[in-house]
Amino acid sequence: MPHLPIPELSKTCTRYLAAQRPLLSDQEYLQTENIVKQFEQVEGKALNQKLVIRDKQNKSTSYITGPWFDMYLKDRQPVVLNHNPYMVFNDDPRPGYMNQCLRATNMIITSMRFMKTLRANLLHPEVYHLNPAKSDTETFKNLVRFVPKPLSWYAAYFLKAFPLDMSQYGSLFNSTRIPRLDKDELFTDKSARHLLVIRNGRYYTFDVINADGSIRSPEEILANLQYITAIEAKQPESVVGYLTSENRDTWANVREQLIDAGNTDELSHIDRSLFALVLDDHEPCDTKQLCQQFLHGDAANRWFDKSFSLIFTKDGKAGSNFEHSWGDGVAVLRYFNEVYKETINTPVASPNTKPATNIDSSVEVKEIAFNLTPPLVEAIKSAKAKFENNIAQLKFSHMKLEEYGKNYIKKQKLSPDAIMQLAFQIAYYRLYGSTAATYESCSTAAFKHGRTETIRSCTAHTRKTTEMFEQKTNPPSVAELREMLTQCSNYHGQLTKEAAMGQGFDRHLFAMKHLASELGGELPELYRNSAHTDINHIILSTSTLTSPAILIGGFAPVVPNGFGVGYGIDDDAVGCNVTSYSSRDLDSFVDCIGHTLKDLYSVMQGHGLK
Repeated sequence: MPHLPIPELSKTCTRYLAAQRPLLSDQEYLQTENIVKQFEQVEGKALNQKLVIRDKQNKSTSYITGPWFDMYLKDRQPVVLNHNPYMVFNDDPRPGYMNQCLRATNMIITSMRFMKTLRANLLHPEVYHLNPAKSDTETFKNLVRFVPKPLSWYAAYFLKAFPLDMSQYGSLFNSTRIPRLDKDELFTDKSARHLLVIRNGRYYTFDVINADGSIRSPEEILANLQYITAIEAKQPESVVGYLTSENRDTWANVREQLIDAGNTDELSHIDRSLFALVLDDHEPCDTKQLCQQFLHGDAANRWFDKSFSLIFTKDGKAGSNFEHSWGDGVAVLRYFNEVYKETINTPVASPNTKPATNIDSSVEVKEIAFNLTPPLVEAIKSAKAKFENNIAQLKFSHMKLEEYGKNYIKKQKLSPDAIMQLAFQIAYYRLYGSTAATYESCSTAAFKHGRTETIRSCTAHTRKTTEMFEQKTNPPSVAELREMLTQCSNYHGQLTKEAAMGQGFDRHLFAMKHLASELGGELPELYRNSAHTDINHIILSTSTLTSPAILIGGFAPVVPNGFGVGYGIDDDAVGCNVTSYSSRDLDSFVDCIGHTLKDLYSVMQGHGLK
C-alpha cells in the first residue's frame, strides 16, 4: 500500500490559517498569522525536516502511527465516555430471532467465521469504490487477481478503486487494553479459544473454538448461554468491572493490587478472551435509554478495556462498545456489516434450534471469581461512585427528519455531508451567537497504517453562510443563499478529499508537536498560542457511519462544554444523535438542528426561510 504522505509544510500552514479564520477576530487572526509565518520559517522548518528524515528511515509504518498510539495510550482519562464509542445493530426483522440467547448464538458463530477468514487471509480486501459500476465487479476482481502484487494497488487506483489498510483488524479479537502507569499496553493473544460472558456483574468463560480450530455447534453455544442466563446468583457487592471505568493510572495501580492478591489467572482469562459478550437484563423503552445502554450501561456488567464487546439487551437488541486506541470505526464497521448481513441472511440457529444435551454446561462454563482484599473493595467502591457521577452528568437527544435525504441533496448537486455539517454550524451560531471549533473524522485507510485526519468543517464559507441566514436587515435573496450552499459544498468536498489523501493539517502539526516534546525544551509559540489551544478544544465533535446494519451510534463529547454529534444520512432521511454534559442546553441545540435542516431544505427548494 502507498505510504502516508507528509504534507508540504507551507500547505499545512496555509490550511491551518484557513481553519483559524472563521474562529478568530481580525486582530487575533493577524497575530496568529505572524506566529504561523515564524513557525514555517524557523521552528516548523527544522521539525518538519527531522520528521521527514525519521519517516524515510521507518517505511514499515506511517509517520502518525507512534504519536497517535501515544495520544490514546498515554491519556489518563477513563476510556468510557472519553474514548469508547458505540454502535447499535438494526433489529432482526423476524421477531422470533430477537431472543437474547438465540441472537447472541448467531452473532458469536458469525464472529468466529469472520475471525477465521481474517486470520486465514481469505477475507475480501476492503476497497473504497469511487465508481462502483466499473470497479465493484467480478471483472475488476479477476483483473487485480492476475496483476503482480506490488502493482495491484496501482491497477485498482487506475479504476478509481482504493484498497484500504486492514492492519487494524488483527487487534479485533483476543485483544485488551491493559492499564499501565503513564502509558497503557495493547495486548493480543491469538491462542485463546474462549469467550468472556458478562452477566449480572459476574464473569464466565467457555470455549467457542474447538481444539482442532473448528467452531463449536450452535446447539452447544446456545446451551451454555442458556445455562448462564438461568443462574440466579445475585450481583456481587464488589464488581471488578467498575475499575475499567477509572482513571488509567488509578486502574493500573489497583490492577497490580489485584495481581498481588492472587488474581493473575483471573485477569489473564479476561485479557486473552476472544471478545466480551454482555448479557444485560434491561429492556430500553426509548432511544435515550438505548443509547445509554450501549455507550456506558452499568459498569458492573462491562469490561471497557476489551477491544470490543457485543452487548445484548434482554429483548434481543444488540450492539457494540469498542475501545478506540487499537483501531477506528472503519474496521469495526466492516465486522459489524458482515455479522449483521450473515445473521439476517444465513443464520445458523433458528427459533427451532434446541440446546445441546450431550454437554454438561455446569462443567464447561467457568465463573471467574476474584479474591478481593479490603483495599480492593474500597477501590471498587470509589470507582463505582465516580462512574455513577460521570454518567449522571451526560445527556442524550436525537432527531430525524424524513422530508429529504441523500438522494434529494445529490439531485441538487450538493454534498449531503456538507449540508449536515452546515446545519450544525448554523444551529450552533443561532443558539450561541458564535462559531465553534469543529472536528469531523475522515479515514486515511487508503494508506499503510493510516488512521484518521480531521476535516475542519467550520470554514470561512460556513461562517459567511451562517451570518447570511441570520441577517435580519436587508436579508439575502433565496438565490444568494442557494449559491452559498454550493460554495460550502464545494469547499467541504475539497477539504474531504485533502483529508482522505493525507493532506489535512492536523496530523502533520500533531506529529511535529509530538516530536518537539520528545526532543525537549520549550514548544514553538504556535503550540503555546491561545488560537491553537482553542481550535483543538473541540466543541462540535462529529462523525458519521451510515450503514444498513446500523440503527444508531454515537459517543460522548470530547470536552466538558462540547457536543458529541453522531449523524446519519439515509437515502430519504437525515438525523443525528447528540450528547452533552449538563452545562449545555442539549434539547435546544438538537431542536435548532432540526429547524435548520428544514430551512436548508426550503432554500434548496427555492423558497425563503420560514
